Amino acid sequence: MLRAAVLIALVAYVSAVPQGGKKEPVPNYPKYPAISTCPESYGLQVYPHPSDCHAFYKCANGTLTEETCENGLLFDGRGDVYNHCNYHWAVNCEGRQFEMVPLEGRGICKFSFGLFSNGPCETYYTKCKYGEPLDEPCIPGLAFDERTHSCNWPDLLEYCVPEDIVGFKCPDYVDSKDPAAKFLPFPRYAIGECGRYIFCVDGKPRLGHCGDYSAFDPASLTCTDPEYVPKCNNYRKK
Repeated sequence: MLRAAVLIALVAYVSAVPQGGKKEPVPNYPKYPAISTCPESYGLQVYPHPSDCHAFYKCANGTLTEETCENGLLFDGRGDVYNHCNYHWAVNCEGRQFEMVPLEGRGICKFSFGLFSNGPCETYYTKCKYGEPLDEPCIPGLAFDERTHSCNWPDLLEYCVPEDIVGFKCPDYVDSKDPAAKFLPFPRYAIGECGRYIFCVDGKPRLGHCGDYSAFDPASLTCTDPEYVPKCNNYRKK
């Protein structure tokens, strides 16, 4: 009986130790105190709740209130989205608890606040505020990346065909006499637009943009003052 008990204990110990015999380090999260009075009498300050990532303390000229982030948001103190809260995927809660509860029957708006994709390779995304959807376009030449919750180069997205998004196919070979060759390994090409051009990365096209008040010169394949580019003399990027 003793032998069996020892064997069971040994098996349990071995199972609890990660492969390689190394234990995962326990994160050393900061400890935030509960607040009953405002530490400062003037101005606006916000403080994390000690255990709840949805909640936080707000002090306005010495008046203390406990606030709760809107659905889809968590507290990070920066207020990037709404009332000192940020999108849940952008917040490190440092061990404080949270539970994301989706909305029901609100279509693409899974949460009251969030950014959502309309498909695997779309050139726009839906921004939800209080559960109301608003379509936002990506910068021309980009597509929405669900991994980063932002617009990205289509050649970096698994389900995108960059040529379909950009409308250009990079040549398989660049002759050394071709003006584009001087920009290798990223050859560039004019597309007949004053403020845009194509450059190729690993054979995939990306749409480049000249800065404000500059135009793309098809002769030099560089961005320059519009007055030096025929047909772009009056061009101004808005």
